[in-house]
Amino acid sequence: MVPIALCWVLAIYLFIERLLTINKANQDPGLFMGKVKELVLRGDVNGARVLCAQNDSPVARMIEKGIARIGSPLKTIEASIENVAKIEIFKLEKNLPTLATIAGAAPMMGFLGTVIGMVQAFIAISQEEGSVSPKLLSSGIYTAMVTTVAGLIVGIIAYLAYNFLVSRVQKIIHKMEYTSIEFIDLLQEPR
Repeated sequence: MVPIALCWVLAIYLFIERLLTINKANQDPGLFMGKVKELVLRGDVNGARVLCAQNDSPVARMIEKGIARIGSPLKTIEASIENVAKIEIFKLEKNLPTLATIAGAAPMMGFLGTVIGMVQAFIAISQEEGSVSPKLLSSGIYTAMVTTVAGLIVGIIAYLAYNFLVSRVQKIIHKMEYTSIEFIDLLQEPR
């Protein structure tokens, strides 16, 4: 039960930490990109960089890198934005594999407890001479059932939390892709 309880605590911590990080990153880029577009079209590249630096989001960091590369070939700008995007995606997905591991390992730990409980019950049966009382068997079976239930509860909740966070990250990645395309289109507009 102790390893399952530790998995539970770790899963809750990881879920809350990732949720806060993802919520912070999940800003609507529409208003931000409108301001950037306005500044770039006016020729105020430094103003656009300052605006990006003031906005703490993955989209802003990507666009800031693209603005820093204005004047370079378009392929260079795209590559620099893509490199920043990869780093930002890595930051968003940090610790999600650990949560997925907990989702898979907790039920297995529960099943291990089941096996241990049943082994204890059979040992008690083998050591008892004569008739076996239900009380003698109940402690081993109790251990088996409690660990299974605990492992399944932790595993199911961790699995749901993992999928919820992954879907949120995918939405942010979509916004990042859309915004980077919008920025590249902005650079290609005739002036």
